Amino acid sequence: MARVVLLRHGESQWNLENRFTGWVDVPLSERGIQEARNAGEKLRGFTFDRAFTSVLMRANETLRLALETIGQTALPIQKDKALNERMYGDLQGLNKAETAKKYGDEQVKIWRRSYDVRPPGGESLKDTAERVLPYYEKTIKPHLLKGETILIAAHGNSLRALVMELEQLSREQVLELNIPTGAPLLYELDGGGKVRSHRYL
Repeated sequence: MARVVLLRHGESQWNLENRFTGWVDVPLSERGIQEARNAGEKLRGFTFDRAFTSVLMRANETLRLALETIGQTALPIQKDKALNERMYGDLQGLNKAETAKKYGDEQVKIWRRSYDVRPPGGESLKDTAERVLPYYEKTIKPHLLKGETILIAAHGNSLRALVMELEQLSREQVLELNIPTGAPLLYELDGGGKVRSHRYL
């Protein structure tokens, strides 16, 4: 039986400041560092065969701290921008509350939570899924079909796209999905890559 753990990075400095982050490479906050270590504690007892992460430091640091905590630092790790957070375009760096005042709560909610509406200059969740899912199918899933145990450290929206695929969620269902920072989400898969069970650790 294959297992894959999805781990959203710990709180970043811009999460703390309530800013749109996207592809801007910001570090973890102090709380985020602790969340990454706590995630590692929850992963004790797992032996991972390999790990995948985005190219952004907040995901890389979360992965490093979690693996340090469980003493598995020699793991093969593959970094790819396909797992990067959704790119928020012109909104990147803006405070979310100030953006809502400028454009209206409803418009910002549409940009953040709709499936296929792009923020100005940015990606929709649909766009994000269109780079995450082919990467999963081509690069990650073959290891799961061999029965490996995989850790993926990434971001709220790239992981939402992956959960949508794993759980076969509708567009409406995925809009309500929120993945907390630093909370490992375990999926157990059958020999064909279908989900048998999932739970937060």
